[in-house]
Amino acid sequence: MAELAKNTAEIQTIIPAEEKFVPPWKEAWRSFYKNRLAVIGLAIVIFFIIIALIAPWIAPYGFKEQVMSERMQAPSSKHWFGTDDFGRDIFSRVLYGARISLWVGFFSVLGSVVAGTFLGIVAGYYGRWVDTIISRIFDIMLAFPSILLAIAVVAILGPSLQNALIAIAVINVPNFGRLVRSKVLSVKQEEYIMSARAIGMKDSRILFRHILPNSISPVIVQATLAIATAIIEAAALGFLGLGAQPPTPEWGKMLADSKNYITNAPWTLFFPGMAIMLTVLGFNLMGDGLRDVLDPKMKN
Repeated sequence: MAELAKNTAEIQTIIPAEEKFVPPWKEAWRSFYKNRLAVIGLAIVIFFIIIALIAPWIAPYGFKEQVMSERMQAPSSKHWFGTDDFGRDIFSRVLYGARISLWVGFFSVLGSVVAGTFLGIVAGYYGRWVDTIISRIFDIMLAFPSILLAIAVVAILGPSLQNALIAIAVINVPNFGRLVRSKVLSVKQEEYIMSARAIGMKDSRILFRHILPNSISPVIVQATLAIATAIIEAAALGFLGLGAQPPTPEWGKMLADSKNYITNAPWTLFFPGMAIMLTVLGFNLMGDGLRDVLDPKMKN
């Protein structure tokens, strides 16, 4: 009996106790939380989202309010970020500009994700001539510099914030399409997909119930990084006068309006530029953290 108890104790020391089940989302959050830079990026993104939501209540002045007697004033207790050439409060305009830049970033990427995912999943699943046509369209679009293609789209549609959003969405479609296509090409060779085909399951059910959920992780990571790129592209179009039109307080347009005052009123460029830099930095850091969590190849 003593020998049996001894053997049992030895087996228990060799075989570890069964670990408690941890939901995948909780495990992913723990991995994300361990990445300090990713957490900092998430905090920056949340900060700007909150600012964008509450801008009308915390902005001391209206973004269109002009006081010509106070034009080009340096930062002070009355105007924290100073004033521009029309006497408008730059702090208030930067706050309202967060709403516009994030709106363009989120919805342009959302349009790119929807269109790119649909085209990529169709091309990867059906292959043959369907894949050839869609892939060649992607190749043609990717042959042009992204900002040049965006300028062409806006030139056709006309300069406005909405058309800039459409242009940014269009130029990012190939990135998501090729990403999803490559993922679908590997997923559709899995045994469970072949079994679903064998039992006569409809293609639409296979695509949206099995292939799409197993191909979405890299899309989430790419979308996070694409928001940062979309904000920069919107600022570039605004700087060129093809995006938001006056008096809309878009950060890129604010830089364009202030480029002639860089020597005698540098604050007119510094604060909008800093807002762009911090927002893009936040999304990039958060995207890198998500990539480390969702990409199995990045896990130790």
